[in-house]
Amino acid sequence: MIRILVVDDSPLVRRLLAEVFRAAGDFEVAFARDGVEALEMLKSFEPHVITLDVQMPRLNGLACLDRIMVERPTPVVMLSSLTAEGAAETVEALALGAVDVVAKPSRAMSLEIEAFGPLLLETVRTAARARIRRTHRLAERVRSSLAAAVEPRPRDRARTSRRPARLGVAGPATSSEAGLVVVGCSTGGPPALDALLAPLPADFPWPILVAQHMPRAFTGPLARRLDGLCALEVTEVTAPTRVEPGKVYIARGDADMILVRRAEGIFALSAPAHPDHRWHPSVERLMESARGVLPAQQLAGVLMTGMGSDGARAMAQLRADGGWTCAESEETAVVWGMPGELVRAGGATVVAPLEEISAALLAAPR
Repeated sequence: MIRILVVDDSPLVRRLLAEVFRAAGDFEVAFARDGVEALEMLKSFEPHVITLDVQMPRLNGLACLDRIMVERPTPVVMLSSLTAEGAAETVEALALGAVDVVAKPSRAMSLEIEAFGPLLLETVRTAARARIRRTHRLAERVRSSLAAAVEPRPRDRARTSRRPARLGVAGPATSSEAGLVVVGCSTGGPPALDALLAPLPADFPWPILVAQHMPRAFTGPLARRLDGLCALEVTEVTAPTRVEPGKVYIARGDADMILVRRAEGIFALSAPAHPDHRWHPSVERLMESARGVLPAQQLAGVLMTGMGSDGARAMAQLRADGGWTCAESEETAVVWGMPGELVRAGGATVVAPLEEISAALLAAPR
C-alpha cells in the first residue's frame, strides 16, 4: 500500500481526494488541514508521497515543502490553481524539490473529478517511486562545484569573440549555421533544468530548446524563473521565434514545439499537441523536427529525469546518425524512465550524473 498524506485546507477537496485514492485500492490515506499539521504527521504517519496545496493558512505550501525537504525528504506532488500567482508559486515549489504538479480543475472540482482523478493517480504513483535524496537545492551545489571551471557571464557583457560550439562529432558548425541542443525532461525536471542551465556561460554558442512536460499555466513562470537564474536568456515559445545562440527556448505546456527552416533561419513554433505522442510538450517530436532542419553532426540531445520514454527513440537515432547525446544517470534522476530508455537503447554518447551534464555539454567534441 502507498501511504499518502493529503494536505489541503478545503474540506471538500479533502473529501473528493479521499474518494479518488480509496477507490483506487492501493492507497492508505491520511489528511492534514495545513502545513503545520502536515509537519506534525511526517514522523507519525511516515508517508510515501504527499499532495500539497500551495495556498494554505498558518504555513503555506512553499514554507511547508521547504521544511519537509529538510526534516524528512519525501516525494511531493503540488496541487495548484491555474491563477498566475498559483502558477508562479508552484514553479518555485518544483525548484524547492517537489517532484511534479497537477493543476486543479478550473471549474468546481466536484464537476471534473472523473477526468481529474486518473491523471492524479498516475502522477502520485510515479512520484511515490521517485528518488529525491539528491535533488534538494541541487542547483546551488552545482553552481558551487563548477564555479572554478565555468563562470556565468553577465548577460549585458559584449559577446565579441563567439567561438564555434564544442559539440558534434564531424567538425565545428559555422557561425552562420550554428547547431542546436535539444533538452527533454519530465518528473523532477525543473530543478534539473536549474542545474543544467545555470552554469552555462552567456556566450554558449548554440541555441537550447527545452521540452519539459508541464501544463500550459506553468511553462511561462518556469521560463521567467530560469531567465532570472541563468546567464543565458530564457523565453517561452508562444509565437514563431527565430532561434539564436546564447538563448534558451521553453516549449509551451500542453502543446508541442517544432523547428522549421525559413529563408531567415531556423524558427521554433508552438504547435497543437499531436495525438501520436502521449506526453507534451513532446521531446520526441521536437527532436524529430530538429533532425529535419540540421544534420546530426550539428545536433546535441540531452535527456534528463522523467517517467516514460519520450525522446529516447529519436535521440538514439540521432546518435546512430553521428550526433551527440547525453543521458542523466540513474543515481541522480528523480525518475530514471526517459534517460534509462535512452541508455537501454544504446543511444547515449555520455551517461552522467546531473551535476556533470553541463560540463559534459561544454566539453563535447567538435
